[in-house]
Amino acid sequence: MKLSLIAVTLISSAAAFAPSSVERSSTALNMDRRAAFGQIATAGAVLAGVPAIASADGAVSPATIERARVTYGGRIADLKSAVEAGNFAAIAEEKNAFVLFNSGAYAANKSKKKEAVAGTNNIFAAIRSGDKAAVKSAYSEYVAANNIKPIAPVDPNSGQGYSSDFDYRVKTPAAAIYVR
Repeated sequence: MKLSLIAVTLISSAAAFAPSSVERSSTALNMDRRAAFGQIATAGAVLAGVPAIASADGAVSPATIERARVTYGGRIADLKSAVEAGNFAAIAEEKNAFVLFNSGAYAANKSKKKEAVAGTNNIFAAIRSGDKAAVKSAYSEYVAANNIKPIAPVDPNSGQGYSSDFDYRVKTPAAAIYVR
C-alpha cells in the first residue's frame, strides 16, 4: 500500500516537471493601442453606470419603521402637556423628533410622509403665529393622523421591556429589566 502510494507520487511529480510544448496560442490581446483604449473606455463607462443600478436601501425595514415610531413618536406624544400649557419653546425643542418621525416612520410610503410633513408644518406655523388654539388643533390632528401613542411603561415585576443596551427602548418608559 505504501509502495503504491510512493510510486503514484513519484510519477505525478515527474509529470509536473516534464517539458511542455513551446507553441504560443493566439490570444485576444493581439490588437493595437487604439482598439485597446477603446475597450478600456467602454469598460469604464459600463462600470460607471453600475453603482446607479445598485440603489437598494436596506435601512428601510419593518424593524426600523417600528423603531422610529416608538422612539420619535414617544417623544411627540410626551409633548401633550406642553401643548396643553401652550409652551411653544418645549415644542420647538422637539422639532427634530417630528422630522425624524416623518422620515423614519414613512420611509417606504412617500404619500404618507408628505401628509406627515404637512402636519408638522401646520404645527410650527401655528407656533410662529403664537396661536395656542391653533397649535392644540394642529397637534391633535397630527397625532390622530399618524396614530401616535405614548410608550406604555413596563413593570419589571411582570415583564421585560428590553434585553440589551442596544435596544431602542432603553431610554423609554418601556425600559424595564427583571432583576432577581
